[in-house]
Amino acid sequence: MILPSDASGLWKFLVVLAQLIRPLFCKLTVEGSHYLPAQGGCVLVCNHNPGPDYIVLGMISPRQVHFMAKMEIFGWHPLLTKLFNAAGVFPVRRGQSDTGAIGAAVDRVREGRVVAMFPEGTRSRTGMLQRGKTGAARIAMQAAAPVVPMVVINSDKILRGLGRRLRRPEVIVRFGPPLTVTGDTNDASVVREHTGTIMQAMAALLPVELRGEYADGG
Repeated sequence: MILPSDASGLWKFLVVLAQLIRPLFCKLTVEGSHYLPAQGGCVLVCNHNPGPDYIVLGMISPRQVHFMAKMEIFGWHPLLTKLFNAAGVFPVRRGQSDTGAIGAAVDRVREGRVVAMFPEGTRSRTGMLQRGKTGAARIAMQAAAPVVPMVVINSDKILRGLGRRLRRPEVIVRFGPPLTVTGDTNDASVVREHTGTIMQAMAALLPVELRGEYADGG
């Protein structure tokens, strides 16, 4: 069992717990994890299925991953808020242009951390890739950091098959080569072009039938 060297104590505990119970829920194959830089900040972009992508991503990453989460969950309970903070989760106002969340993400990347983003913005009910939003590209451009594309395949089947443990689904995680995105974030055409490149890199890691909006390379 390999634990991230840059992780907090709580993160390591959660990774150990997830890895111990994971065989009860799925078979797991990880490809290309060496593409995630061993050090330095980066933006990790992932597709967003109906399944527990956060857990799968955090469990298999060789480094601690910092996530944005919707602002509402931070008000549920003070102890839960402390848990989120300790685990590196920070709030975002969904559906709004949240410059504060973007700034917080940029700061973390500049500090040398891995920040994970789901560029689709919301879960895909079909598992097919949806049109990407520009937040991940903007963060990487402002932080002058690489973008690492990855995908999780079949995570939606993890919870769906809880009553059939003898037929555990095979979940596949694939990382791709890092991408370099540069330019002026005030230039909307440049940001959108980089977003397209990022989404196409993710699509290339998926089976053809799951590439959705990017099935034709667009």
